[in-house]
Amino acid sequence: MKKKLVYFAFASLFGITTFTACKEDNNAGTDGTTKVQIKMTDAPGNFDEINLSVKEIILVSDGKPYVFDADVDVFNVLDFRIGTSNPDILVASGEMPAGDITEIRLVLNDSGNTIVVDGVESALVTPSGQSSGWKVKLTENPSLVAGVTYSLLLDFDAAKSIVHTGNGKYLLKPVVRGIANATSGLISGTVLPLESHPEVLVIAGTDTVGTVADPLTGKFTVGGLAAGTYAVKFNPVEGYRDSTVANISVVRGQNTVIDAVVLKQQ
Repeated sequence: MKKKLVYFAFASLFGITTFTACKEDNNAGTDGTTKVQIKMTDAPGNFDEINLSVKEIILVSDGKPYVFDADVDVFNVLDFRIGTSNPDILVASGEMPAGDITEIRLVLNDSGNTIVVDGVESALVTPSGQSSGWKVKLTENPSLVAGVTYSLLLDFDAAKSIVHTGNGKYLLKPVVRGIANATSGLISGTVLPLESHPEVLVIAGTDTVGTVADPLTGKFTVGGLAAGTYAVKFNPVEGYRDSTVANISVVRGQNTVIDAVVLKQQ
């Protein structure tokens, strides 16, 4: 019998980064869920610092809220601007069911939010109702495809978000725009006969990520793939011939479905 190896891949914002041999199936993220990375950037304002203490980000899909706890402590959002060496900061990440995002809410902690103007630091007072967060204005309702990794960018408008009351106090009423971008794609298809029990290896150069075909249907899906050109190799059990489909193009946010593959007996 041929020795079977299934490869596990970590998918990052920029694609496949690390590959390690293991004995597990890597079909994570293709069972109706999608990975989301939530980042923040800033539209400039006339301030020295705007320090935010984010508690959580709430994404609403199909009428249900999905809460993503913040992965960072207090940070100066003015340090992160598009077009600079630090364009954004990763605030939270996780998985949620595929589908349309109809609402995004930014929830800050009650304390830890400050502003620095002309070298003087002051507390940023958050109006009542902060527990429910502030609604993020969406450029469009993002539609999340199962198995695809998305980057959700929250564009904080510093100039419009700060209200100076005139008595030395500052109110924080965040004005945030949300933009979603797919950062990975998928390859899927069907391999027969079922008795061949093949592992499916998706190859780009020296990097390999894979899964096993469903034993009842022969279907397979490999997600978390960076945009590019791949080859898919089918490695069946003894008695069947290997087969490779080359030059498969993967586009971010899309599922590339290849024609059904029928493996021949030796």
